[in-house]
Amino acid sequence: MESFAILKIALALIVVIVTITLLIKRHESRMVLFTSGVVLCIIAGAPMDALEAFTKAIKKANIIEPIVAAMGFAYVLKLTTCDKHLVHALSKVLKYAGIFLVPGAVLITAFINISVTSAAGCSAAVGAVIIPLLMRMGVHPALAASTVLLGTYGSANLNPGYHQTNIVAEVSKVNVMEVIHYEAFYFGVSAVICAFGLMIVGLLLKEYKGYVLEDESNDDKDFKINPIKAIVPIVPVAILLVLSNSHFKEWYEATFALKVPKVGIGHAMIIGSLLAFITCFKDIKAGEVMKKFCAGMGEGFSHVYGIIICAGIFVAGLEAMGFVQQLIDFMKSNPNIATFIGSVGTFALALITGSGDAAGIAFNQAVTIKAADIGLDPMHLGSVVTAVAGLGRSMSPIAGAAIICATYAKVNPIELAKRNAIPTIIAAIVYVLIAI
Repeated sequence: MESFAILKIALALIVVIVTITLLIKRHESRMVLFTSGVVLCIIAGAPMDALEAFTKAIKKANIIEPIVAAMGFAYVLKLTTCDKHLVHALSKVLKYAGIFLVPGAVLITAFINISVTSAAGCSAAVGAVIIPLLMRMGVHPALAASTVLLGTYGSANLNPGYHQTNIVAEVSKVNVMEVIHYEAFYFGVSAVICAFGLMIVGLLLKEYKGYVLEDESNDDKDFKINPIKAIVPIVPVAILLVLSNSHFKEWYEATFALKVPKVGIGHAMIIGSLLAFITCFKDIKAGEVMKKFCAGMGEGFSHVYGIIICAGIFVAGLEAMGFVQQLIDFMKSNPNIATFIGSVGTFALALITGSGDAAGIAFNQAVTIKAADIGLDPMHLGSVVTAVAGLGRSMSPIAGAAIICATYAKVNPIELAKRNAIPTIIAAIVYVLIAI
């Protein structure tokens, strides 16, 4: 019986190694992840787990909506040429950024991620604008996509409504704002390390300039910028930022005696698409805009969410084999080295599963709540765990945000993981060392 269990583990490890190898060799990601997940579930004796993972993924409308809506908006921007006007407008400013172009993009994404707390949603909204912009400015597609993915490293934890932050506050038995005040400096330092770390990686790989988009190689130097069209691509993100701002909410409710309307990511993308149409309604029919938006939605579900579904099936295989639970149990049974296990283990778990939430929440609810009993500050341990979980997810090739960014740039998610590895690992180490 024991030899059979060892054989199962050996087979599962072989499957995982083969999966990683095939992804690195750029085989069709969806087929690799789907097949590997199903095989792992069969080895574990739970073949139906793979199908259940498919069902769970399909039901995640909160993730599907921002992805397909953002892709639809991206298609409308291209049809109305609003994206081109923004590119030309920003190019006049960003051409002076030089080596600070990449870190600037990382920090912009990190700032937006505070309000748009979903890494996948933030990547879908911001990536539609920033990734093509960087590529048109000569940045290599993989590096351009890496900037947005890295920008979702975990700044969402600075949002008072974010569930991870509230869990840390709960187990620490303090007000959520105390947690944010404690974490603000350390997350800021992490953002700078990530931004400039990726800048160094890009410079070493010589990916800062030289890339030319096939359909943009003959841009008209005398292109006339329409300011209104140039603004349209950033309207959805601006709407989300403004409506989520507490000061704006207080002013709006006090002035108009009305509650601020709830506008989701998908809603903002539809509003942006409508504005894009208005800028050129004399030249483009409404029907054409609708067709493009729907075509983009289809592309988003097929090529983006399709990979997320297959990645979920692969994770289900890992869970069926007990890999995830064994790692969590090991951390729980060794509380004396909880900080080390919490940082290294959570980082690894987030990297493997592509989910920072799964890793961080599991550890904080199981171990951090007992931190005081072993002489540790729960708020310190909880903040370390949530930080490194986000960093680990930011270099995971199967994370939803990674898949979205890679799709925008038309590269393999593995390429993003390789570029983000050094910045995220260094940031995680620094966070653990200074957050005391």
